[in-house]
Amino acid sequence: MLFDFASFIGGDDVEGTSWVYTVSSRSLLEDVFTSVSLKRQLELDPDPNSEAARHPYVVGRVAIAEGAQIDAATEAAAAAVDEWSRMPLATRMKLGEMFREQLVAHRETLLEILVAEAHPRKLAEWELTCLLQVFSADSCSWYEQQMHTEFEHGPRRLVVRRQADGVVCVNPPQNAPAPSSALAVLSLMAGNAVVVRAPRSIALSTMYILRELVAPLLAELGAPPGTLNVICGKPRQILDRWLEHPGVDDILYFGGSEEGKRFEQDCVARGKKPILELAGNDCLVVWKDADLELAAEAITECFFGSGQICMVPNHVVVHPDVAEELLSAVRRQAALIRPGYPDEPDVLLSPVRRSERFFALLEQAVGQGAQPVCGGRRLEVDGTPSPTGVFLEPTVLRVDGLTGARELDVVRHETFFPLIPVVVPEPAADDAALLDAVVRFVNANEYGLRNSLWSRSPQVVDRFVTRVRNGGLLKVNDSHIGFLPYVPSHGGTGLTGGVFGEANYPMLKTSHLQGVSICDGIPPRQAAFEA
Repeated sequence: MLFDFASFIGGDDVEGTSWVYTVSSRSLLEDVFTSVSLKRQLELDPDPNSEAARHPYVVGRVAIAEGAQIDAATEAAAAAVDEWSRMPLATRMKLGEMFREQLVAHRETLLEILVAEAHPRKLAEWELTCLLQVFSADSCSWYEQQMHTEFEHGPRRLVVRRQADGVVCVNPPQNAPAPSSALAVLSLMAGNAVVVRAPRSIALSTMYILRELVAPLLAELGAPPGTLNVICGKPRQILDRWLEHPGVDDILYFGGSEEGKRFEQDCVARGKKPILELAGNDCLVVWKDADLELAAEAITECFFGSGQICMVPNHVVVHPDVAEELLSAVRRQAALIRPGYPDEPDVLLSPVRRSERFFALLEQAVGQGAQPVCGGRRLEVDGTPSPTGVFLEPTVLRVDGLTGARELDVVRHETFFPLIPVVVPEPAADDAALLDAVVRFVNANEYGLRNSLWSRSPQVVDRFVTRVRNGGLLKVNDSHIGFLPYVPSHGGTGLTGGVFGEANYPMLKTSHLQGVSICDGIPPRQAAFEA
């Protein structure tokens, strides 16, 4: 057993009475019976010195926090926040720079853990690249500019600044817990104290990033114990205690849209700020003058992680003049994306649980007129089609007509499968009318994470970026999933971000604006009436 993490509460490692164990993802594919049996045995009898704990399949364990420990983590954060928030902004900003250095220095260990947790290595490298962009010098400089601005106005010094909200609790998703949990560092930089719940089913990478990389940096910067707390436990139990605890100010929640909408209401009813990262159903538009090979490359990002990533393309709208050519390019590129063991280079597909839903959606779409282009089978780890395979073949559908496209669930909602519908609009009077119809279609999406356009026409690009209001991020002739400095990495409108949804910079979302006026020597009555 390589990694052993207790709960991290108030600056201390707090042992638990129960533990969740991680066995390697390769072993689960090669020897599922032994792997599952080991995990069950160890979780019933968690002796770290047992023969089972030393089995080469076992990667590590994380303590489970129970009721009193959950509250202790929240109270530790509440006790630390005043002192930490008074730290100079420049000191807190150093945390981002230092964290980025740690990510680079510990790259291989982090990738090893992510692969053990079933992230294909290529996908894990993308996740790390995303974090390096979020914490780049350019990005951190921009965040800092948003936190504090001063003006001289006659005899007054005027300040517009952001103040920390207080205690921020973070509930990351199971599909990408480590990079999502790392966003807590941005909340720390804003001056908040933080409690993070590591998901029970995939806890190691979250604990490693926060306990091994971030916690020592906070100590080095002089942060009080309790500024960062990391626990692992049952999601509903922890969320309920956060909702009821008077010391919690914000909850950053990752999850499905229906659950997220209900959770948003629970937060508001209890006076907590909800920050929601929910489902995405991103649209990628391909115009007739696009570089179709590059557009197809961006489209097939939808298959990364077998589509189990919220910010991949979920449906495509293509100009009818180039529909056949684009579909051929997508089919060719989809054929290159294969299953395999997660530690193998260039593997991008992940095993898919509950695949019955995939076949139900596929059957429904075809029954409503969608045409299969490629894919639609279960695959074994070596790529062989098999009725018992745990992978799904990258699948492309053609859907004719914008008008009825959203009657298909595969177009209207996020599927979370390696399945991409390509919508071919009906003929329009001219290209201007067609583009207007496409923009209306994009804006009518109930979700709003990211949207992309592929076109060489400055006029088309300008009309698209000017008129598309939906989404937290628009990309033009670029990777749909790539991260960049300055622009937001997360957040969106509609069912993606809830009632208050917009692009999400966690450092800004977990702080609030405050204005300050400092004056000396002017009579109040004069000040009140002067213009």
